Amino acid sequence: MSGKSDEFKVQLLETFASLITAAFGLVAALAWNEAIKKGVALLFPSGNDFLGLVVYAAIVTILAVIMTLLIARSLNNAKKALHLSKEEE
Repeated sequence: MSGKSDEFKVQLLETFASLITAAFGLVAALAWNEAIKKGVALLFPSGNDFLGLVVYAAIVTILAVIMTLLIARSLNNAKKALHLSKEEE
């Protein structure tokens, strides 16, 4: 019975770790959101809100695409490294 209890504890810890990581990610995203908004507002005075929003959306989209590609590449490299290390064992 101890095995199931230990398995549950591990799942619980993994879930909490995922939730905490997601929460920090959200806080960081909100902070970057505000920083980018302020930067765009400095570049485009309040008289041109639409252009500022378009630039803001473009910046966020470009950052999202770049970060997604970098994360995917890192994940693939990690998978390859793990696969190689498993073959060596």
